Amino acid sequence: MQERSPTPMGGLTDAWLQSGKHFSNSVEHFYNSVMAANRAMLPDGDDGRQPAESPGVTYSKAEWSFDHSDDGDGIVSVGDRIRFSKSVTEEEVGVFADASGDTNRLHLDDEFAEGTRFGRRIAHGTLVSGLISAALARLPGLTIYLSQDLQFLGPVDIGERVTAICEVVEDLGDGRYRLTTVVEDEDGETVIDGEAIVLIDDRPDEDA
Repeated sequence: MQERSPTPMGGLTDAWLQSGKHFSNSVEHFYNSVMAANRAMLPDGDDGRQPAESPGVTYSKAEWSFDHSDDGDGIVSVGDRIRFSKSVTEEEVGVFADASGDTNRLHLDDEFAEGTRFGRRIAHGTLVSGLISAALARLPGLTIYLSQDLQFLGPVDIGERVTAICEVVEDLGDGRYRLTTVVEDEDGETVIDGEAIVLIDDRPDEDA
């Protein structure tokens, strides 16, 4: 993991907030961004892959961590909370730049990044937010994004371990749910805050 900038976290976060934008994505825009992030997280080949810890996903990796707090009935309910953790690697940052077309030098060029407010390269915000999608995919059933609001509160270092925490806060009816969606860095600081609306369908194998 790269050494952090000596800039105090509070000042860095303030600077981030001054330049950041709070936005509400259209379903299509956010879906495309998340798909690019997910592609970056799936390496070529099957090295390190192991059986999935949840029936809603294809496989897992030993470095990933997953926890689902619910009442054990296999049904999404208000109060359910899901956590998904992994490190954002150098390789993933490079692959995401290719997949998304976001080749901002802040993420790829050490010399350039040293002259920025961060003093170092940082991971793409949308790549980091992809962990929210990873967490939601592990809810019971088949999760389909309807909307996602995000606010980027701080940077994530390349190589840093981050955790997405999603909590169901409202049952909207007809299989739709509202969730809070937070990503924390390895120090427990919130780097992304937001809210999602999802549709939960039965998985195809459950209809068989």
